[in-house]
Amino acid sequence: MYQFDIAGGTKASLYRDMLAALDALTDGEADGIANMANASALIWQYLPDLNWAGFYRVVDGELVLGPFQGKAACIRIPLGKGVCGTAAVTRQTQCVADVHAFPGHIACDAASRSELVVPLVRDGVVLGVLDLDSPVPDRFDVADAAGCEALAALLAQRI
Repeated sequence: MYQFDIAGGTKASLYRDMLAALDALTDGEADGIANMANASALIWQYLPDLNWAGFYRVVDGELVLGPFQGKAACIRIPLGKGVCGTAAVTRQTQCVADVHAFPGHIACDAASRSELVVPLVRDGVVLGVLDLDSPVPDRFDVADAAGCEALAALLAQRI
């Protein structure tokens, strides 16, 4: 059993502690699905105001649903489509304050209002994306993006 002391003070301390916890959870584990599953559970447990936290993996030229926490989700997303597909193709984090204003947004859960998607890149290859949804408009900011980029960078080396 894992137990972590995750600070609730600042976002910087929260993400620092989450990164240390993710490192401990995935250290020495070679199974990428298991590591994504624990990562999604960790994020779900410690980040407030989420209604979905999980992964899409690049499989045969499209994004395929991976481990997640939340409601049932879209299974396949074409590369370049929606927020997840855009993050995968551009290799850039997408921080969307209002998903209804994002051209081509794919609504898996009508309650989602904002979204943060971070590409998982290892050795120049996009392996998938970390996807966080929130029912709160403008939920994510640059601190969330930076924190999730650090989580994604660590995880990309362990999937």
